[in-house]
Amino acid sequence: MPPREGVYGLLAEFNTPSELVHATEHAHRAGYRRMECYTPYPVEEAAEALRFHKTRIPLMCLMGGIMGLTTGFLLEMWINVWGYPLNIRGTPLFSWAAFVIPEYELTILFAGLSTAFGMIAQNGLPQLYHPLFNAPNFANGALNDKFFLCLEANDPRFSVTETRTFLEQFSPVSVVEVDH
Repeated sequence: MPPREGVYGLLAEFNTPSELVHATEHAHRAGYRRMECYTPYPVEEAAEALRFHKTRIPLMCLMGGIMGLTTGFLLEMWINVWGYPLNIRGTPLFSWAAFVIPEYELTILFAGLSTAFGMIAQNGLPQLYHPLFNAPNFANGALNDKFFLCLEANDPRFSVTETRTFLEQFSPVSVVEVDH
């Protein structure tokens, strides 16, 4: 039975992180791919069970650093050679040794900023509304002492009745249907 219109997914509540990890691993083995774990503190095993290892943040940091290095070099080159050339100490206008420190600083600045803004963009922030806020037990439980597994309705394997039966085999505290 396909999910009815407006269903975001099914949310299972667990008391311990080991129960959450166990259910997440079984869900992945059963073919579910669109799922997410919500915990009050980081649970590394949950991230491994979700197969969450790939991120583009290091690439964004590298690209930002290369942009900073290139920007610093071109800016100094333009200023010292074409824009405002000064003959100081008889050195050539293009003296790369004088360019190293500012280029390094711009590399660090651009890498840091691209990492910060890239992480915010990759996380989809700022997100002022999420459908899980509609779940009655999620607001207090996820912040305090409960562990949640949400199987999303846009997963090809998702069916309200079959997915509910699948989640209930792990003896969760509750399984709640989450509306958009």
